[in-house]
Amino acid sequence: MDIYVGNIPWKVDDDELKELFSQYGEVESATVIKYKDTNRSKGFGFVEMDDESAQKAIEALEGFEMDGRPLKVNQSRGKDKD
Repeated sequence: MDIYVGNIPWKVDDDELKELFSQYGEVESATVIKYKDTNRSKGFGFVEMDDESAQKAIEALEGFEMDGRPLKVNQSRGKDKD
């Protein structure tokens, strides 16, 4: 399952995002989305986990405060869904 993670603190990188979500199961991938020209975080990212672990992570981390910012965590809708 793909998970959308919003309101990520600017200094958080892929490894830190993966570490946070790995508390709830195996993380297949964790990516903080960045601006191509500056390589600065856009403040959101995506994590991929198996469905059961992803559901646990979503429930536990929605609203979780990371460096003073409440994370927005939910199932990613994807480009082809809607």
